[in-house]
Amino acid sequence: MAKVEFQEDLCKGCGLCVSVCPRKIILLRQDKLNSKGFHPAGVDRMDQCTGCTICATMCPDSVIEVWR
Repeated sequence: MAKVEFQEDLCKGCGLCVSVCPRKIILLRQDKLNSKGFHPAGVDRMDQCTGCTICATMCPDSVIEVWR
């Protein structure tokens, strides 16, 4: 099973990862703010992640790590 981790304190909430996820399981956490005042991205249903790494490739700040 694939696993995705976000460095939430470094995420600026740009939403690029949200827009490119083929499974549509990444979202901006509206219930959470990081130390910079942004809503960080996170995975809603980790069990549906395929580990494609498109989100990590698209992230301009390299805050996403993917394991397969």
